Amino acid sequence: MTKHPDKILGNKRRELILQWLSERKQPITGSELAAKTNVSRQVIVQDISLLKAKDYPIIATSQGYLFLQEQPAASVTQQIACFHSSDRSVTEEELNIIVDHGAKVLDVTIEHPLYGDLTASLMLATRKEVQQFIVELEKTKAPLLSQLTDGTHLHTVEASSESVMEEVKKKLQEKGFLLTS
Repeated sequence: MTKHPDKILGNKRRELILQWLSERKQPITGSELAAKTNVSRQVIVQDISLLKAKDYPIIATSQGYLFLQEQPAASVTQQIACFHSSDRSVTEEELNIIVDHGAKVLDVTIEHPLYGDLTASLMLATRKEVQQFIVELEKTKAPLLSQLTDGTHLHTVEASSESVMEEVKKKLQEKGFLLTS
């Protein structure tokens, strides 16, 4: 029984995608992967879905696809409840506070009245990544998830220590972004 040539090409392409993603610590865009493999971006989206279905730790971020590497055991991860207006500059300030203290914004979550928890991966660790996120936000004119909840949202934040996490929360509190009970 002969294998269909497209299936061989698809498997080889997915192997290459896995290799490229696992070799890089920075996200790779679907367009970049499409150009490297000479297929459409939609084919890449389908390939990524197939790889995720096989339990490969790939996530889609605002900067592209990322292969999740094992996290260092010494890191601290916590969800932080935040609240602020949907103004882009306020969002940028909030994210910069977190990354300026050496922490990483893993995602944003809202509690939607119909769908329940909606989470979007962010993976922002530097001011440059925050700036790229804000530029993409402006370019796409996409609404922030927090607009669906009048500004209330959660960020999963990863820090190297409890003291870094506490410093992030303290600064967010000072700026009025931390939602407290």
